[in-house]
Amino acid sequence: MEIVETYTDHGVSGTKARRPALDKMMEDARRHKFDVLVVWACDRLARSTKHLLQVLDELNGFGIQFLSQREAIDTEGPLGRAIIVIVSAIAELEKSMTTERIRAGVRRARLEGRQIGRARLDINRQQVVMDRRTGMSLTNVAKRHNISRASVYRLMKEAAGNSDAAVLASDVDLMAHSAVGGYSR
Repeated sequence: MEIVETYTDHGVSGTKARRPALDKMMEDARRHKFDVLVVWACDRLARSTKHLLQVLDELNGFGIQFLSQREAIDTEGPLGRAIIVIVSAIAELEKSMTTERIRAGVRRARLEGRQIGRARLDINRQQVVMDRRTGMSLTNVAKRHNISRASVYRLMKEAAGNSDAAVLASDVDLMAHSAVGGYSR
C-alpha cells in the first residue's frame, strides 16, 4: 500500500462528529483520492457506534475499504462489519464508564470540601476595580495587586456586569470582602 495522506485532529475531541481532519478525509474519500482507510483503532475514527457506522456506510458507498490495525478488522465482509459494531459499542461503553467515574470522583471531592480546579484569587477585587477606575494603568494595577493584566481586565469586565452600587462600596465593605472568590493567575 502507498500512503496517500495522514489525517490527524490535534486538540479536537473525538466525540465530535465534525472535526477538521475527519472532514478533509471524508472529502478526499468522496473524490476517491484513496482506496483503503487504515486506522490504528476504531475509537480513533469515532467515539460513538452511531457515528462510526455512519462513517463506515459513507466510506462503503464510495467503495473504500476500512481496516483497523489494533482490532485487526476488515469490514469488507458481513462478519467484519458485525465485529466492528461490537468493538465500537464496547469502546463507547468504556468512554461512558470513564466519564461517569470522573464525575463521581469530582462529586466526592466536592463533598469532602476539596478545591476543584484552580485556586481562587485571594485579592481585594473592589480595590482592583477602584484602582483601575481612578486612572491607574492595567500594568500598574496588576503589579500593585500581584496579578496578571488579564486578571485585571477580567475583574473590570465582571465589575461592569454588576451594578455600580456593588462596585462602589465603602472602605468598610472593602475590608470585609477582601478575599472573595475568583480565579488564580
